[in-house]
Amino acid sequence: MTSTSAKAVKPVAPPSVPPLAADLDAGLRRLKLAAIRRTAPEVLITAKTQRWTPEEVLRTLIETELASRDASNVVNRLKAAGFPVTKTLESFDVTVSSIQPKVFDYLSSLEWIRTQQNLAIIGPAGTGKSHTLIGLGVAAIHAGHKVRYFTAADLVETLYRGLADNTVGKIIESLLRVDLIILDELGFAPLDDTATQLLFRLVAGAYERRTLAIGSHWPFQEWGRFLPEHTTAVSILDRLLHHATVVITDGDSYRMKDAHHRKENTQPT
Repeated sequence: MTSTSAKAVKPVAPPSVPPLAADLDAGLRRLKLAAIRRTAPEVLITAKTQRWTPEEVLRTLIETELASRDASNVVNRLKAAGFPVTKTLESFDVTVSSIQPKVFDYLSSLEWIRTQQNLAIIGPAGTGKSHTLIGLGVAAIHAGHKVRYFTAADLVETLYRGLADNTVGKIIESLLRVDLIILDELGFAPLDDTATQLLFRLVAGAYERRTLAIGSHWPFQEWGRFLPEHTTAVSILDRLLHHATVVITDGDSYRMKDAHHRKENTQPT
């Protein structure tokens, strides 16, 4: 019995995609249509093979360019927002939070941003205030909004620098160009009279024009602990809360519970 050895079959290389004509490539580069320039060769091959109509070709190329620009815009807006860390609403465990699911769903809808309503999240440290604020900010960016995030200390420092070089008005106006201003950790340190006045200028400028979202561990009736001037404090609260959703968080600190859980898991048995 004789045996024959089968010849090795070489895999067939996929047909190469011819590049765009030089004048088309140059024109797309000049128009800054990078995504179309990158994908057009394959799209044209597919269109010819599947007998697409000219409208289908044009629609595919335009949708590709729009999707690429949207993704690039999201990246740029996330950088500009200044979040200290990335948090998402999807990673927030509503089941162990004191925030009611209906309230969380409303906040997640972002309708309050579209209607220039404010948000105040008040509660002890470690109860999800910062996670919620950052998660909402990230969601807002993906929905097409511009967002800036500050801790109260960072905002005051920024405004003080503007006061020193006489650009504080320009700084406030630039902040008021975004859709959502997040002010976290309000009340961690007391503000002096000048800082309180600067905060009032921002809140007054945003009133019924832009959305403010703040996080603080102090109940409103105790804001006098960190806002020294009573009249200005009342004016800030009046404008902040006139059109606002107020969320009260409570319970044990997530961070403390997580630290306790890690400690238990690392103890020798």
